[in-house]
Amino acid sequence: MRLATPIRRSPTIAPTLGLVLGVVCASTAVILIRASTEHPFLVASFRLLLSALALSPLFFHEARQVPGAAVRQQMGWAALPALALAVHFMSWIIGARMTLVTNASLVVNLTPIVMPFFLWLFYRERVNRWEVAGTVCTLAGLVLLSASALQLSPTYFWGDLICLGSMVAMACYLALGRRNGGRVRLWLYLVPLYGIAGLICLACALVVVNPIKAYAVDNLLYILGLALIPTIFGHSLLNYALRHFRGQVVSVANLAQPIFAGLFGFLLFGELPPLIFYPAAALILTGVGVVLGFGSSRR
Repeated sequence: MRLATPIRRSPTIAPTLGLVLGVVCASTAVILIRASTEHPFLVASFRLLLSALALSPLFFHEARQVPGAAVRQQMGWAALPALALAVHFMSWIIGARMTLVTNASLVVNLTPIVMPFFLWLFYRERVNRWEVAGTVCTLAGLVLLSASALQLSPTYFWGDLICLGSMVAMACYLALGRRNGGRVRLWLYLVPLYGIAGLICLACALVVVNPIKAYAVDNLLYILGLALIPTIFGHSLLNYALRHFRGQVVSVANLAQPIFAGLFGFLLFGELPPLIFYPAAALILTGVGVVLGFGSSRR
């Protein structure tokens, strides 16, 4: 039997602000990942496990409000999206280090192209005309932003391919989060999600690297930053937004990450964006505005 949609009316200001803040926080991940030199699987694992540990008091608070059987059932619903999230985190770090940053950013942000397939598969949710218009506008801005520096070369083929797989895993994870939004309490979903995904990454890490070793202080700080900003705040707020917005809306809004990443790059490293950045940013923000203003309240 198909689940009833949790959307009943247009989202209020709080979910909108949550979505925007979630995108801003998530955009810091690429900066912290580039700065870290630790093994990708360990970075992904510790990032997720620290997030689960930090949020665990909220999990136990919600767990006391529902029967134990319901808690176990809702934890089980987090298993499949946790697998998708683990694959996304591990493959994204590997792919981003094997190809150019521009290539990786473009490929991993193509989620709105495959998101409609997962939304229909898991939720029978169809993309409406406003979401199509916003998606096309935002993707045009993303392509414009990346095209001048995009390099297609056999040297980067495997890195680009891994980033493509990471993008598909990200779309699957977001779509499953949208599907679970109407039936799972937020913290009963997110804490097992991060915990299970972190254990999957740790299991993969044990095959190739020994996690019991000396760690550089700067790498530990980068991992702590990844757990706090783009995970605890970024991914948690994106999952919160999925409870109020249609899946394609969140997917398109997430494409604003390169704009905020460029802003952080300027503020932190003095990296002045190229001139093409400004019309590209205008296109991306216009597309996001279209889906937020029109697509979110349409069936």
